[in-house]
Parts: sequence; structure tokens; C-alpha cells
Amino acid sequence: MNKEALLLELHQFLSPQRIELFEAVLANRTRHFTVAVENIFQSHNASAVMRTCDCFGIQDLHVIANSNKYALSKDVAMGAEKWVDMHSYYEKENNTQECIDHLKAKGYQIVATTPHTNDVSLPEFDVTKKSAFFFGTEISGLSDVVLDQADAFVRIPMYGFTESYNISVSAALVLHDVITRLKKSDIDWALSEDELLDKRIDWAVKSIRSGPQVLKQLLNQDS
Repeated sequence: MNKEALLLELHQFLSPQRIELFEAVLANRTRHFTVAVENIFQSHNASAVMRTCDCFGIQDLHVIANSNKYALSKDVAMGAEKWVDMHSYYEKENNTQECIDHLKAKGYQIVATTPHTNDVSLPEFDVTKKSAFFFGTEISGLSDVVLDQADAFVRIPMYGFTESYNISVSAALVLHDVITRLKKSDIDWALSEDELLDKRIDWAVKSIRSGPQVLKQLLNQDS
């Protein structure tokens, strides 16, 4: 059974309204930008970043867990973990390096969201480049591994006494700015047809009661 036929079978378990909602959301999904968080230890912040990615149409979230385990609070994430693809890096000696290598291999420039000698203010950031935005904790910030290999540094304007935003606020500010400008550009930022088809199937399975079992039965029927 090819993917198109499989999707048609899965659609029999979904309401027309659900299918229409999927299409509306997918029309705004992108992999032109992605987000990476390093060593986040507060479940509230971790969950809020996941939710922010979903709200702004970011399809992938990369989670680096060096000394702190990434934990989601479902009350905060509000189900975003079902719709955003989370990629975890926690098994290697240098998880941060593994994440950077993975993203660079996919054509992303590494963007450190932190003040730096060579930084640019957020409104001046070039949205045409495929970019992975790295966020660290408020206490320790990003690691030297990220800072030493970053291709660009972006600074979020601040006008008060405090020296940093909460990480979930930082992610929201950055994504609001770059996504807004990206959608006004002529950049082809949308998911490809193959990516759209894969997500339609994935989301359908996640929306059906006993979805994995239903998927297995459909695939077995075709074998």
C-alpha cells in the first residue's frame, strides 16, 4: 500500500473537520527554521518552548540533555508534543556536538541567541537563511561548544535592568519576529509534498484511538 492509499484508509477514522484542521495547520508548518534547547532543567520552561514551537509552525524541536533531563509538563505543553517532532540528544559524551553536526548536515546555520561581539539585533537578522536557533538556560546560557561553532549571533533587544529573558519568552520573541518576516518574503519555507504526506499520516495515527494498532492492521492487509 502506498502512502496516498494508506492516508485514504486512515481518513475513514477521522471527521472532515479534523482533516480540514490538519490541512490548515500544515499549510503554516516550516522546517526553514528550527529550534534547539540546551540543558533545560525546568519542566515548565521545556514545555513552554515546545508549545511555542507549535504555535509558530516550527515542526522540529531539538533537545540537548547533557546534565539535565528534558521533562515535559503536559499541563503547559497542551498537547504540542503530539504535533511537534522532538529530536533528543542524550546518549553521547558530547550531545551538543551531535546536535550541531546533525543540523549542519541538513543545511542549517547555527544561530546562538545571546549577546556577542559579532551579534545582530533580532530585527536585523537575515531570515532568508535556513537557521537553527539555539537557546540555553537563564543561569548558564549556551555552552562554549555552541558559541565556538555558531555561524551567527542574535541579540533580543532589552530595555530594563534584567540581563536576560526567560527561555520560553526568548523563543517566543525570536520566532514571532522571524516567522512574521519569513511569511512576508518570497522564500519557499513550506514543507515539501513528501513531508506533508508523512505528517498527514503521522497526525492521523496519533488522532485515532489505538492508532498504532490500526496502522499495523492496515499495513498487514496489504502484505
